[in-house]
Amino acid sequence: MSDSERRSEGAGSDPAHLARLYAEIARNSGQVLTRYLERRADAPATAFTDELGIARAFFEAWGRMLADPFRLAETQLKLWQDYATLWQNSMLRLMGQQARPVAEPPKGDRRFRHEDWENNFFYDYVKQSYLIAAKHLHNALGNVEGLDDKTGKKVDFYTRQYIDALSPSNFVLTNPEVLRETVKSGGENLVKGLNNLLEDLARGDGAELRVRMTDASAFRLGENIAVSRGKVVFQNELLQLIQYDPLTSEVFARPLLIIPPWINKYYILDLREHNSFIKWAVEQGHTVFVVSWVNPDQRLAHKTFDDYLQDGALAALAAVRRATGKKDANVIGYCLGGTLLACTLGYLAGTKENGIHSATFFVSMIDFARPGELEVFIDEQQVTALEARMKQRGYLEGSEMATTFNMLRANDLIWSFVVNNYLMGRDPFPFDLLHWNSDSTRMPAAMHSFYLRNMYLKNLLREPGGITLSGVPIDVTQVAVPAYFISTLEDHIAPWKSTYAGARLLSGPVRFVLGGSGHIAGIINPPAANKYCYWVNERLLENPDAWLRDAEQHPGSWWVDWGRWVARRAGEKVPARVPGAHGLKAIEDAPGSYVTVHVEKH
Repeated sequence: MSDSERRSEGAGSDPAHLARLYAEIARNSGQVLTRYLERRADAPATAFTDELGIARAFFEAWGRMLADPFRLAETQLKLWQDYATLWQNSMLRLMGQQARPVAEPPKGDRRFRHEDWENNFFYDYVKQSYLIAAKHLHNALGNVEGLDDKTGKKVDFYTRQYIDALSPSNFVLTNPEVLRETVKSGGENLVKGLNNLLEDLARGDGAELRVRMTDASAFRLGENIAVSRGKVVFQNELLQLIQYDPLTSEVFARPLLIIPPWINKYYILDLREHNSFIKWAVEQGHTVFVVSWVNPDQRLAHKTFDDYLQDGALAALAAVRRATGKKDANVIGYCLGGTLLACTLGYLAGTKENGIHSATFFVSMIDFARPGELEVFIDEQQVTALEARMKQRGYLEGSEMATTFNMLRANDLIWSFVVNNYLMGRDPFPFDLLHWNSDSTRMPAAMHSFYLRNMYLKNLLREPGGITLSGVPIDVTQVAVPAYFISTLEDHIAPWKSTYAGARLLSGPVRFVLGGSGHIAGIINPPAANKYCYWVNERLLENPDAWLRDAEQHPGSWWVDWGRWVARRAGEKVPARVPGAHGLKAIEDAPGSYVTVHVEKH
């Protein structure tokens, strides 16, 4: 039964409806159990392994805490003082007197937005009790003295994961909204939730829980998302190159090539007409090309970072030249695509070749000295364990990387859906951005291992000659083309101070712009929405905090600022180019076949 059919079916607790639900639960639970037993029968018996190093980190933290009994006693005393104050204030409130809360959730915390969390005495007490315990536990474990930096960050991160998991909003009896729904529906929400849980377990073959974030059946590529018209004009094993139909009678002479990250599909830049960066760029008069990466399987396990340079970025540039007759292009790299763009620029500088007139980096890191919270998942022990798993399969599952990113915002991207799907018994809302977020791609083992070790672990891209690609030592400090960096203030994947450090490595003129919001919403921010703001400082100061302090704030979208910047580098106007009518023939309609491949986990 599809999600849309289940939503259209009556919500009342009639016997026939419940009978169908129970039958579906019985069928789904049987399938999940069968798959689980089959997997266990085939899997070798293994002892417990601490691949992520979590147990070791916490053992070390607890050992150092217990070695300082005075500080531990001080922490416990402060905890009991807060609880005593909460009890006193709660009694005053019960007697009708005003009392200030001892603990309040952070602004924007959607877990406690239901009015009962504040107006109902019991739920307010539960909420504050949890927040007090969370604060003191986090302070105690997140600030243990004597831990090395990596261990301290790991303890801090996983302590927050534990705290988030134990939120009273995640349990039936301590979530007022869930309890109201349970009483109202006679418990049908929990029955539906159990069925949703079993379906999600079945999607993970009974081995993992793959929580649905959206109604995937509501979206169809080329019909209601990724709808900009164009043609695939080139393809190889790694990519398809899409050229978009012009929307103006004349276009800039110099074409625009977009290199998206290979961990996600390109259509984040073409979700809907109202928020499509691709459509907007075409409307500005650019001949737009975008790379659509393949979703690799074990047949492409041998593909290396060199291959992604040669058969990816350089092959796309060569195809754009053939399609337009222009010797160079303005190029955008998004996230990992920006890291590849930096490597490409270093390669071209090393070989004394042209091909890129200007470079734009969307939330892209070149210097990985401060990679943010992703650092928790990347150390020698974890990379070695990941390489062992990738060696068996030949690739990294896209769902595994997606889970890592979701953990960085667990309350929004994990627990909110647990509550909605399993406790409230609702189907996920159809949301294009979350559909894209769930539509991740695999990565070849050889390429991904090179990327993790040389970029994250060793941070060699920033070092002149630190890495060699296709026989050429890469030195990004020799890159002299004009560059535009757009980063975002709340980015938890590519922190803006890290991208800022990368921008200062280049030798050419650099414009650094800081947008509002985060890694995705801050980039997909069309001018018509009039959301957020952006900061500009013409001087690329050594200290990023000083840069921001002196920066000028502008309302709205950074797209407009970038549009003016790139237009000055786009050349004169020429008659509009029709895909397939010049140096390359059309292969198929956009969005192409590569983007439609969704490889299920085996």
